[in-house]
Amino acid sequence: MEPADSNTRTTRESAKLCHQWINEIERAVQGKPEVVRKTLLSVLAKGHVLLDDVPGVGKTTLAHALARSVDAEFRRVQFTSDLLPGDLTGLAMPQFDVSGQPTGFRFQPGPLFGNLVLADEVNRASPKTQSALLEAMAERTVTVDGISHALPDPFFVIATQNPLEHHGTHPLPESQLDRFLMRLEIGYPDRQHEARVLAADPTIHVLPGMRPLLSLDDLRALQASTEAVKVDESLLAYLLDLVEATRVHEALTLGASTRGALALRRAGQASAVIDGRDYCIPEDFRNLAVDVLAHRVSVRGQSGLNAGAEESRWIVSEIVDRVAIPV
Repeated sequence: MEPADSNTRTTRESAKLCHQWINEIERAVQGKPEVVRKTLLSVLAKGHVLLDDVPGVGKTTLAHALARSVDAEFRRVQFTSDLLPGDLTGLAMPQFDVSGQPTGFRFQPGPLFGNLVLADEVNRASPKTQSALLEAMAERTVTVDGISHALPDPFFVIATQNPLEHHGTHPLPESQLDRFLMRLEIGYPDRQHEARVLAADPTIHVLPGMRPLLSLDDLRALQASTEAVKVDESLLAYLLDLVEATRVHEALTLGASTRGALALRRAGQASAVIDGRDYCIPEDFRNLAVDVLAHRVSVRGQSGLNAGAEESRWIVSEIVDRVAIPV
C-alpha cells in the first residue's frame, strides 16, 4: 500500500507525525515536553509564541531546534535599541542604469521574509520598531512606501524576552502581546535533565546534526488538518463563558479580546490534532486557557499587560476552575 499523500493524511498519521516532531525537538530541549508541545501546537494553529523567561534556560535553543526540524527558511533578528522598522520589513532601494541615471526603486525584503523568524530579546527594540511587527503578525504582510508585500506561507514568529531585565528595555504594547497566541515560560530543568545537558551539551552535539523532519507541504497539511477539526456549539459557548469571565472579574481591569477567544479555539483544535482526534473536547481548552489568555488581561493595580504576569496566570486559572464544563 502506497503512503498517503501529505494533503490526504489521516488523523492517526497526523498525530504520529506530530509526536515524531515533538520527539525530534526534545533531543535538543530536554526535560520540557509541555513547552515543546505547546510551541508546536502554536505553529499548527498558525499562531506566534512569546518565550518569557530568564536567560540560559533554552529559549533560543528551542527556536533553533524548531527551525532545523522543518525544511523552511529561518531568520534570526537580534533586537537592539537602534534597530529600525526598515531593518525588519525591508526597504525600497533606488536602481540606476549603466550611465548612473535613476531608473526607479526595487523592494529589498528584510528578515521578516522567512517562514520562521526568531525575534531575540524583542523588548529591547523601541516601540516604533516593535510596531513594525504588528501588521506582519496579524495579516502576514508588510507595507513599505504604501505597497503591501505578502510574507511567506507559513509564517511564524517566536520571540524571546527576559522578564527580569529592565534597563534598556521597552514593555511590549498591549496590541503586540495580543498577537501572540501563547506566552510561555520554560523554567529551569530538573536535576536529572540538567545533568544530561552537562554531560553532552545539546547545542554542540545535537543541534548541528538535526535534519528536517517535515517539509513545508507537510506543515501546511497539518495546519489544514487543524482548521478542519470540529468544535461543538457547546464548546464554543464554553469559550465565550471563559472569555466573558475575564471581562467581569473584579481583579481585572481588562479582559481577553475576541482575538484571544479565536486563539484559544485554534489552540484547542491543534491540541486535538496532536492527540489524534478530529474533534475537540473541553480539556483541549481548559489545559491551554492560561497560556493563551493570561497575557491578554490586565491586573487591577498593575501598569500594563506586562506587569503582574504571575497574578494574571493565577486569576485565569481560577476562572478556568470556576466556569462550568459543558456536558
